[in-house]
Amino acid sequence: MEVILLERVHKLGRLGDKVAVKPGFARNYLIPYGKAVSATAENLVAFEKRRVELERNAAEALAKAEKRAAELNELMVIMQRRTVDDEGKLYGSVGVHDIAEAVNAMGMALEKREITMPSGPIRTLGEYSIEIQLYNDITSVIKLQIEAEK
Repeated sequence: MEVILLERVHKLGRLGDKVAVKPGFARNYLIPYGKAVSATAENLVAFEKRRVELERNAAEALAKAEKRAAELNELMVIMQRRTVDDEGKLYGSVGVHDIAEAVNAMGMALEKREITMPSGPIRTLGEYSIEIQLYNDITSVIKLQIEAEK
C-alpha cells in the first residue's frame, strides 16, 4: 500500500514522501495517528495545498524540541533509593516512570515515552547517562545519579 507521509517518520521517510508500506502498518498506525494518508490522486492534490502549513508545523516542532534538548542537556537528576546490601544493589529498580517523575518534579516537562533505556531498568547505585528522544532526530542526554538513602 502506498501512502503520503504528513510528517517525518523514523526509518521510513520525510514529509511529503510517497512510500510503500504494509497495509496493516498504514491502516493501524500511520493513518489513524495522522502521520500519513493514502496515496490517491485526490489526497496528493490536498497534500500539495497543505504542504506549506505542514512544513511550518514541522519546523516549529523541531525548534521546540531543540530548545528542550538544550535545557535537558544541562540537567542533573539525583535520586535516593534504598539498597539491599553494601555492594550498591537497589531494593527494586529505577525505570522510565521514576525518571520522568523526578524530572517533572524539577519543573521540566518529560514523558515516559521519550526516555530510552535499551539496557532496561537501573538496579545499582552510580551515575548514568540517560538518552531522551525528543523528536525524530533530536536527542538529549541527562545525567542521573542514584545514591543510597540515608
